[in-house]
Amino acid sequence: MDRFSRLRGDAELAVYIDLKSPYAYIAIEPTRAMAASLGVDVDWRPFTLDIPSYLGSARLDPRGKVASSERTPQQWTGVRYAYRDARRYANRRDKTLRGTVKIWDSSLAGIAMLWAKQQGSELFDRFVDEAYARFWRRELDIEDVAVLEALLGEAGLESSGFRGFAAGPGRVAHDQSNAAAFDAGLFGVPSYLVRDEMWFGREHLPRVAWLLAGAAGPAPEVANRGFGP
Repeated sequence: MDRFSRLRGDAELAVYIDLKSPYAYIAIEPTRAMAASLGVDVDWRPFTLDIPSYLGSARLDPRGKVASSERTPQQWTGVRYAYRDARRYANRRDKTLRGTVKIWDSSLAGIAMLWAKQQGSELFDRFVDEAYARFWRRELDIEDVAVLEALLGEAGLESSGFRGFAAGPGRVAHDQSNAAAFDAGLFGVPSYLVRDEMWFGREHLPRVAWLLAGAAGPAPEVANRGFGP
């Protein structure tokens, strides 16, 4: 069995996301549309990116100016392009996508996703949508367990017990899942696991849909036709 099949497990489609990734944010809606069109359930999984390891780190001051940086000019070029590119698509759906003021540790947010998954797909979607929207408006401190606990409650989920979960079994489950994904070869988000393959980026949704539908006929080109802008 291929390593991606083992990682995917029983899920027909597993999708890895990280709250601090703008590319994951703009992939949520078209991924849902694709899955709904095929009657496929999405197994959403958190994957906490280690951004400083490949893009360096930086922090902005309250005025939006760079207060500290460990990035090369080339890394800054890549980061600025990534935000500009993602913002183009966010604007088409009237989503606010402001650059973050620092490199966030999003592991607690990933643990909150695991907590939300236990309460069903509808409540999970509600929590994720609100968390993404607030984070990219710079209105959500994803490193504060009390803030995430409150957001869970506001989104209609049961939040009692979340702090203990985050400090214990949730942390263990998150760290084990993250390590397994990394060891299998995941490196970014959104990443799609279908059959024995991994696809990185929402532009591969037509190919993912083709595989899920039985791979009949010629494989589609890379694009995002049919699943929203």
